[in-house]
Amino acid sequence: MTMTLETVAGKNITDELVLTVREARLLCSGIRQVVLADPAGRTLPSFTPGSHIAVNWAEGHRNSYSLTGPSIEPDHYAISVRLDENGHGGSRWVHGLQLGQRIRASRPRSAFAPVLNARHHLLIAGGIGVTPILSHVRAALEWGRSFEVIYSFRDQLGAHAGELATLCGDRMITVSTPEELANFLVAKLADQPLGTHVYTCGPAPMISAVAEWARDCGWPPDRVHSEAFGAGPLPEGAPFAVTLGRTGMLIPVPSGQSLLEAMLDKGINVPNLCRQGVCGECRLSVRGGRIEHRDLFLTDEEKAAGDSIMPCVSRSAGDKLEIEL
Repeated sequence: MTMTLETVAGKNITDELVLTVREARLLCSGIRQVVLADPAGRTLPSFTPGSHIAVNWAEGHRNSYSLTGPSIEPDHYAISVRLDENGHGGSRWVHGLQLGQRIRASRPRSAFAPVLNARHHLLIAGGIGVTPILSHVRAALEWGRSFEVIYSFRDQLGAHAGELATLCGDRMITVSTPEELANFLVAKLADQPLGTHVYTCGPAPMISAVAEWARDCGWPPDRVHSEAFGAGPLPEGAPFAVTLGRTGMLIPVPSGQSLLEAMLDKGINVPNLCRQGVCGECRLSVRGGRIEHRDLFLTDEEKAAGDSIMPCVSRSAGDKLEIEL
């Protein structure tokens, strides 16, 4: 795998880290926590709260997982992964990791960072969406920021619930149904101090509901932030072809294969991380054709403009598409 090198204070730093499994345990049914450390015991790169690492679980396959531990000069990275029996295999691979096993992962990146000048942080977690919220809480406590947490999970499936309760004290409440969340949160959104920002991580329906409630309460869109699990299971889609605008190369994309996979198979290097339409890393410019947007990254306005595509999940709405490559 090609790695980009840069020099920081005289040291070579790569975009990829080699880590070893230091600890692993089941937090609750179906959710496993894995603690990763530098094999030589060195301090790992610091990261912004809400960051994730992309873990290589097979050649050409990576999944992104949020970091839950301390963010400043940490001696480990901790991830918590829900077993997805219907997924491509990344979560099963993580659930099978053994102590001492070495893995490759990207350096941390964040698309879900806290707004530093916010007056108050309203943090909402749904299920395994608690993972980036946990790092937000650690940072808020470290820097003395005002915050509160609403954690929605079903009985016995609240990963990190005890740890969060210890950190938050009376600044956290838990709910177990969408109705409970709505009853509590709508009133909460209607009575927040000016300058509050809301952050939601969880299933797409919950994120959409929170955004709608905030909009109905008059919240500006730039104070509502979210990170979804992923685009979810997607239909295979019809086959199409893509033309690379600069070279004229034609790439067929069969049904059931993503545009990103088709391009990588042809040796076209497209930066990518989550492969779920969430992180925005693989965004490409479109010269011509209609797009079937399936991602959770682009705004409605960006999708309507029709000049960008997330090739990991989105497809052509017609037979052909031309991209700026």
